[in-house]
Amino acid sequence: MRPIPVVAAVIRRETRVLLALRPPEKRHGGLWEFPGGKLVEGETESEAMVRELAEELGVRVMAVGALLAAYHDPDSPFEIRFRDVTVAGAPRPLEHTELCWATREEALCLPLAPTDRRFVEDVLGGRRQG
Repeated sequence: MRPIPVVAAVIRRETRVLLALRPPEKRHGGLWEFPGGKLVEGETESEAMVRELAEELGVRVMAVGALLAAYHDPDSPFEIRFRDVTVAGAPRPLEHTELCWATREEALCLPLAPTDRRFVEDVLGGRRQG
């Protein structure tokens, strides 16, 4: 079975990245993640990023960067694809419980979803994976 692609936005503010707390009723509820979501049929990753970030954060995507890393999410059919994203507007938690701007060290102290933790450790820690 082909993996289901999921985009994850790495939105930066100086040395911090934006993280979102998943609602308790969702998969990985109560864990922090990079915002984003599943692609719909026929959608590109950039189109998915525009749609998902408008829905989840109320922001406008200005640019979607190159792929930073892609990981199979454990115990799921999902492949999480992390990309740098530049946005306009102030992010608001429209679908998440809350948002925070965290340094790499602060992010590692949070309960992160497994694949998001791997990304923070590998890529934000300097060990690039693609």
